[in-house]
Amino acid sequence: MRPFTQLSPLVIIASMTHIGIDARLTYYRDGGISTYIRRLIQALEAQETDAKFTIFHSRKDSQRISNRFDDAKLWTPAHHRIERLGLSLELAWRGLDVFHSPDFIPPYRGAKKHVITVHDLTFLHYPSYLTSDSRRYYNEQIAAACHHADTILAVSEASKNDLIQLLNVPAHKITVQPHGAGEQYRPMTHDETEPIRVALDIPRDCILHVGTWEPRKNIIGLLKAYQLLLDTMPDAPPVLLVGRRGWLFEEARAEIETLGINDHIIWRDSVTDEQLPAVYNLASVLVSPSFYEGFGMPALEAMACGTAPIVSNRSSLPEVVGDVGLLVNPDEPETIAQALQKALTESQWREEQSKAALERAALFTWERSAQIALQTYTSAL
Repeated sequence: MRPFTQLSPLVIIASMTHIGIDARLTYYRDGGISTYIRRLIQALEAQETDAKFTIFHSRKDSQRISNRFDDAKLWTPAHHRIERLGLSLELAWRGLDVFHSPDFIPPYRGAKKHVITVHDLTFLHYPSYLTSDSRRYYNEQIAAACHHADTILAVSEASKNDLIQLLNVPAHKITVQPHGAGEQYRPMTHDETEPIRVALDIPRDCILHVGTWEPRKNIIGLLKAYQLLLDTMPDAPPVLLVGRRGWLFEEARAEIETLGINDHIIWRDSVTDEQLPAVYNLASVLVSPSFYEGFGMPALEAMACGTAPIVSNRSSLPEVVGDVGLLVNPDEPETIAQALQKALTESQWREEQSKAALERAALFTWERSAQIALQTYTSAL
């Protein structure tokens, strides 16, 4: 399976074309879609195009993402109940040919053509895993958004298939645009990782999970598997959980106490983007046993650092890792425990997987994602 759409090396857009990208979400959130917005814009800066780009920020945001493209402020807050109407009014005089909404929901009319990015359909698959506000925002608007958009970017084949099966979106309207691994994600030396390890107070070897602490990530399943692992490997390295606190976080903490493994769990919610590559390098293995992922960025980033992944056999994760690492059933902690034991005890297997991981990760680049976006803007027009 190809991890990206085949394109010509150079995408040509007419010099008079005016493209707007909605970057308001980057003011309100870090990671996830905000990371996608930042990386895509930065990669678009490096592309050969004479089109005019305007990056639209929240009026409260003093940060700039791009040094090449124009910058503009919008008063309409992200995820507001009249967001689509407010954006339509604010964008009416901008003369945009294409407006790209990376956070699913486009305005009613802000440009001649509208492109949206759909990252996943978690809110349709697992509505109980989201807050009521998130369910209301996405569930009530996603069908209309997909109908209104001229072109849809889906971050994986799995997300594309969900759009077709759950929302009856025509396949020809969807272009798959995988994420990329940033250049900072690479194998690092001991001298590079040691200062960061000391600053974060983490061990040299660990079982790593990266992602928001929420039910969809199946952290409880991972911890139950780890409890089983300790029965056969009492000296197993600890589990390092990296990410911000999310929906139902306290329930996850309570479960750790119930399992009696609190001394083996390390929580870090303040790891910066600059520190994260070193954390991947320090890990013995990355585990992502999610019930559902639109793409699965931590698996790609870990592979780019040469760290073998253990991932769920569902949604997009198998297409991201390919033949690298191990696939597990997220509903069966026993299979996760078995995969962990293999990864931790078979050093030759881990070395082979490290090489394979680097080769696989090299297929995914933000440059390619930007090229796909440019082609999509052209196709929309």
